[in-house]
Amino acid sequence: MVGKVGFVSLGCPKALVDSELILTQLSAEGYETAKDYSGADLVVVNTCGFIDSAVEESLAAIGEALAENGKVIVTGCLGARKNADGSDLIQSIHPKVLAVTGPHATDEVMQAIHQHLPKPHDPFTDLLPPIGIKLTPKHYAYLKISEGCNHRCTFCIIPNLRGDLVSRPIGEVLLEAKRLFESGVKELLVVSQDTSAYGVDIQYRTGFWDGKPVKTRMYDLVNALNQIAREHQAWVRLHYVYPYPHVDDILPLMAEFSEHGYGVLPYLDIPLQHAHPDVLKRMKRPASGEKNLERILAWREACPDLVIRSTFIAGFPGETEEEFDYLLRFLDEAQIDRAGCFAYSPVEGALANALDNPVPDAVREERRARFMAKAEEISVNRLTKKIGKRIQVLIDRVDDAGGIGRTVGDAPEIDGLVRVLPPAKPSKRYRAGEIIRATVVSSQGHDLVAQT
Repeated sequence: MVGKVGFVSLGCPKALVDSELILTQLSAEGYETAKDYSGADLVVVNTCGFIDSAVEESLAAIGEALAENGKVIVTGCLGARKNADGSDLIQSIHPKVLAVTGPHATDEVMQAIHQHLPKPHDPFTDLLPPIGIKLTPKHYAYLKISEGCNHRCTFCIIPNLRGDLVSRPIGEVLLEAKRLFESGVKELLVVSQDTSAYGVDIQYRTGFWDGKPVKTRMYDLVNALNQIAREHQAWVRLHYVYPYPHVDDILPLMAEFSEHGYGVLPYLDIPLQHAHPDVLKRMKRPASGEKNLERILAWREACPDLVIRSTFIAGFPGETEEEFDYLLRFLDEAQIDRAGCFAYSPVEGALANALDNPVPDAVREERRARFMAKAEEISVNRLTKKIGKRIQVLIDRVDDAGGIGRTVGDAPEIDGLVRVLPPAKPSKRYRAGEIIRATVVSSQGHDLVAQT
């Protein structure tokens, strides 16, 4: 009898890739995936443990799986969290879980599954698609290029959970990208903890791709992905890019996008977190506010179509009203297209918890609200300027009212959407994964309305 495994995947795109790896291995070994708790022989929950709300969501998901199924294996970042006495956090709250592992632990998860649900047959008899099992729609996929992080930001415990930076071999990364494009993927989203640091840990070692030597570093990777994407008329979107000087080198590649319509997108997801130098120093961030603004302005000059998204923290310990006002002024000057903001949340084990002058909860939330009001104003103004322009739209889904898609400047699930009105010809229908051209007719908050 074939074993059936239920799967719950929480957290960031990097955790999603971990889930895909486990699901691929499950399929390779002949297991089936159950669509509900009742149809599963056991359940795997891939958790997030970065901030308090994510911890609560993960613990609730584990509790629900235990209540509905009873046999639960836990993996992911929360699995690496410990109590003050060194005991396992998850097992202290949910002692009935079968096993707990940390992140990127496919082998350990499979060992636990084998123990409680023996594999049904020899993996060599099973057929798998070359790209493995994916949790995303068929037309876009995440490509994880490295694991871990070398920074020690005071608000973050990711290095404690995922370890130091470990870059994947560049030939392996490019082969996976090619296979994804060949399978029909139209948008590849590059993710890691620090995309700009790719290859630092192995001193930019030379690898091989398509019979040619290529260094394991950010520019060479992006340049190769750009060429492969153009060959397949697809997009490449870069996430988690720290604003190091060498990022300047990829802006000319982005500037070429308007000519080709395919390749690396003029889009950068940069986790800035703040702008005031003193706050950044307390955060132990690897960049200063003044240099970030100079770099962003230079990037926009090199690539006028560039869209920048970022995340920030309001109410970090010691943040004064003057420092917060500095952040708002930075937002105005940098004109961040897509900005998100979290009110600072103490994370157990983070060094920031010991900093002086914690900001009261009410002040943190009030500052977050003021930030988001400013960010929305900037975003709306920048989107309004697109009315009347012809743009590319990647269709994500189709309905009776036309299609829902995204522009070059919109990453899935975190940025805006485009409502594409029905085609003029009744016989014409959009297709998910199709890249079309449309004219923007109006804007609605963070979203656009367009017609072909």
